[in-house]
Amino acid sequence: MTRTSAGLLPFVRGEGGSAHVFLGHMGGPLWITRPRGWTIVKGEHGPDEQPLAAAEREWLEETGAPAPAGDRVPLGEIRQSGGKQVTAWAIEVGAAADVVFVESGVFEMEWPPRSGRRQSFPELDRAGWHDLDSARELVVAAQTAFLDRLVELLGD
Repeated sequence: MTRTSAGLLPFVRGEGGSAHVFLGHMGGPLWITRPRGWTIVKGEHGPDEQPLAAAEREWLEETGAPAPAGDRVPLGEIRQSGGKQVTAWAIEVGAAADVVFVESGVFEMEWPPRSGRRQSFPELDRAGWHDLDSARELVVAAQTAFLDRLVELLGD
């Protein structure tokens, strides 16, 4: 069965109309040194949960704050290299200060591998604003399609 995930991509227009997007850096030991360890704030959901509801729930779980106010503009779906299907919505916010990262929820995994020890790690270890060019170099490769769709939406 295909794993499904849904997320939100807040953006703010800077001076001259350039957009900046809010991204999270994936937590845990597997992402510490990977150059593309950033992601839209998202999470998995089952077939009985609506994707937008899941995106809102995951935002709260992964940032510790309610999802930003604003219209949810569909950015469609992508398939990541591992096969996960991701659906996303853009949200224009008035100011960067309207989006906050308080504290992420945690997940547990065996670490180090085959050690028998379970450790907890934050789902996101940090988050912040990035211009679109920087974001393209940071996000999981398949998610650049969401950035391209945002650019199309903005007419840049």
